Amino acid sequence: MATIETIRKPIAADLEAFDSFVAENFSAEGELLQEMLTYALSSRGKGIRPMLTLHAASLHSANATEATESCGEERHTTKRTYLAAMLVEMIHTASLIHDDVLDSADERRGRPSVNAKWQSDMAIILGDYILARTMAIGMASAQYDLLSYIGSAMATLCEGEILQSQHAQRLDTTREDYFNIIYQKTASLLGVSAALGALSVGASREEVDRMRKFGEAIGIAFQIQDDILDYNRQNNTGKPANNDLREHKITLPLIEVMERKTAEERMAIIELVKRCDKEEGAVDELQRIVDEGEGTKYAAQTMQAYIQRALHLLYKYPDSPYRAALIELCAFIAERDR
Repeated sequence: MATIETIRKPIAADLEAFDSFVAENFSAEGELLQEMLTYALSSRGKGIRPMLTLHAASLHSANATEATESCGEERHTTKRTYLAAMLVEMIHTASLIHDDVLDSADERRGRPSVNAKWQSDMAIILGDYILARTMAIGMASAQYDLLSYIGSAMATLCEGEILQSQHAQRLDTTREDYFNIIYQKTASLLGVSAALGALSVGASREEVDRMRKFGEAIGIAFQIQDDILDYNRQNNTGKPANNDLREHKITLPLIEVMERKTAEERMAIIELVKRCDKEEGAVDELQRIVDEGEGTKYAAQTMQAYIQRALHLLYKYPDSPYRAALIELCAFIAERDR
């Protein structure tokens, strides 16, 4: 089974340098702000986004070295790549802090969320501080090409949040709506993570675009797998099963089932979703409907199609430890249970 450790191995030294780079750039004078900042940055999770950036940079550095050896040119992972990785990771970190406030979430990765520990108003300020500090560092570095990607990604994340909230209130999420939401909320930033890695080492426009498409494909697969795990009551995600239903979020496993139902049956399912935040029986009934309709099975098939799309893009590169690690990342996303 694919593991994060094997994916990290080829870029272990770069990840260590990246962590030092983040620590150097994210410190605050105020005692409380520093405490909050340290707490938020100490639980950044698997670090898939900076890993993706560093692997994409290394992949294109290796290719560039081979292609330009005869003219004495080389491209290496540098502080520009660490800056790119930091931009995507800090945007992601701030967005999670804000998400927890919006969802009134008390936990994040098995420990109290920032809003549970310091209240929502302080959590919002911390998220805003991380965003402001990130952009200030980027502007001071004058890496405007990297910043243009990040600015667009931030706007897309906000659009996705509003779109998801709108459809959760209306309970009218279609397949098209669902894919728009997960592209904006998850896939777009993973696409930017991979694209920035390539861009940071001077890859061609075609290579940067290929990496963006790769990141978006695994991002969509990642979110579909997340939504599948939400219907697994033995999941290891640290979140209660069926949490999406309680928040009135209609995701792909349920959409797969609804598309195979009559109009009358679909209306009955929507009525159940309306009651999920108050009635555990409604949650149980929808879990049964998805299980019997094999919603997670059909969703998994769609997820695998995106994994195959991502692999197809990787196979355009010669074999290297970085390509192998990104292939391993695809397997990890498809197999993960947390």
